Amino acid sequence: MAKTKTLFFCQSCGNESPKWLGRCPGCGEWNTFVEELVPAKAGPGGVFAGLIGLSGLGGPGGGAPVALKEVEITGERRVGTGFGELDRVLGGGLVPGSLILLGGDPGIGKSTLWLQVANHTAGRGMKALYVSGEESTRQTRMRADRLGEIAGGLMVQAETDLAVVIKQAEAIRPDLLVVDSIQAVYRADLESAPGGVGQVRECAAALLKLAKTTGIAVVMLGHVNKAGDLAGPRVLEHVVDSVLYLEGERHQSYRILRGVKNRFGSTNEIGLFEMTDSGLREVANPSQVLLSERPQGVSGSVVACSLEGTRPLLVEVQALMVASPYGTARRTVAGVDQNRVALILAVLEKRCGLNLSGHDAYVKVSGGIRIEEPAVDLGLAVALASSYREVPADPGTVVFGEVGLAGEVKACSRIDQRIREASRLGFTRCVVPAGGLPQEACGIEVVGVRSVAEAIEACLT
Repeated sequence: MAKTKTLFFCQSCGNESPKWLGRCPGCGEWNTFVEELVPAKAGPGGVFAGLIGLSGLGGPGGGAPVALKEVEITGERRVGTGFGELDRVLGGGLVPGSLILLGGDPGIGKSTLWLQVANHTAGRGMKALYVSGEESTRQTRMRADRLGEIAGGLMVQAETDLAVVIKQAEAIRPDLLVVDSIQAVYRADLESAPGGVGQVRECAAALLKLAKTTGIAVVMLGHVNKAGDLAGPRVLEHVVDSVLYLEGERHQSYRILRGVKNRFGSTNEIGLFEMTDSGLREVANPSQVLLSERPQGVSGSVVACSLEGTRPLLVEVQALMVASPYGTARRTVAGVDQNRVALILAVLEKRCGLNLSGHDAYVKVSGGIRIEEPAVDLGLAVALASSYREVPADPGTVVFGEVGLAGEVKACSRIDQRIREASRLGFTRCVVPAGGLPQEACGIEVVGVRSVAEAIEACLT
């Protein structure tokens, strides 16, 4: 039996220690160290130590220093996935030799998406290997039959031993390798159970080495915990080239693919998909879909514009203000940060004279999408004021702008692009920050406002 030693690893940053610590000295988090058994001969860093000097990661001469201006710049060749929305999030397609991590809730469609991508890759005359550690080959075939015609170059393997997976990948040399999932595969030289901190970290490092030395595009599917974060050590997100999340409500058909890290493109890009009987189908015009069922002439409904990556996205912000029967007002929020809604409510009460402390506030972004950009602040403020006053907002108006604590409306980025998106969808007016008025109106009325009070008066008819 191989000799082992006990080490403690931080689940947040991957820091290791020979003994348990209450607080990690690396990231400062409390109670994140877990015990793992590793081979006694393994040095510091495990497999990560073997990555130093790889030609795919370092420079010429085995990692020797070179002058930065002498480094040759070559464009990255990208391979289309068959989904324009996925290519947008990835920055233009798959980069050979890249390592991608996709997380999401169980049943959200992670396996379905990448099985479709693997099938499309094989259908273009390339090789694709789909490794399933949670399903048999028969189960994978049954799922693939629902997705349409199966390409002849698509190979499937039901295996959890990572050494076997890497051996087959080096022999076949596929253009795309999908590992479903990183928590299911294991290294036999580690005695810890699959899914443990040590196993996940070392397996990810081995797949990184495979991708960089062979040029295979590797995709790892991962589970998420109750907080919605990827399960396993935080170093898993640091080592990969791209981190994607597939989000959405289980009882709704729409899925949102969000990029939170991308070494080959911009971050915070999103793609919209619809789950159908034949798999995931991309939605080319997300704004139109999200606004398709917007009510007319109802108070508390406002169209706001958020910039997700490089894409302007029009969403419906709904608010409902109800007199509270209890002493403490209730705040229920879906789709935006609850602290942001509390801030907007305080500004409306202090700067606009609205007595909201005795009212329950219910705020929602329609379509199951979550918005984090500050430019949605003004839309939230107008929606809350509309519901409180029982006055519908102008249905042909789009609102966006960041709200400050003094009640001022601050400028936001790419106003011209947002206005063009509103004009393309048939809106006739935009209420925007006065400090960032565009040079071209794009055939639409543009109203500049400097305060929340001015915006409310401009929007409520």
